[in-house]
Amino acid sequence: MAKRACNASVYPRKRDTSDQMIRRFIKKCKKSGIIQELKDRRYYKKPSELRNERNIRRKRAIAKAREKAKK
Repeated sequence: MAKRACNASVYPRKRDTSDQMIRRFIKKCKKSGIIQELKDRRYYKKPSELRNERNIRRKRAIAKAREKAKK
């Protein structure tokens, strides 16, 4: 996981409620990967576990690309 600075900020728009702003903020956090990184860092994972997860993600992406190319 790369260390990168990410300041998610949301500014109010015209006729914007606080609920809408909160929803926009949560969406920005999810898109930038802040929440997922927080969950991943909660517990220590051995380097071999990280490597295995990376390989599984890579294989899934390749399979998905092949399926898409087939159609």
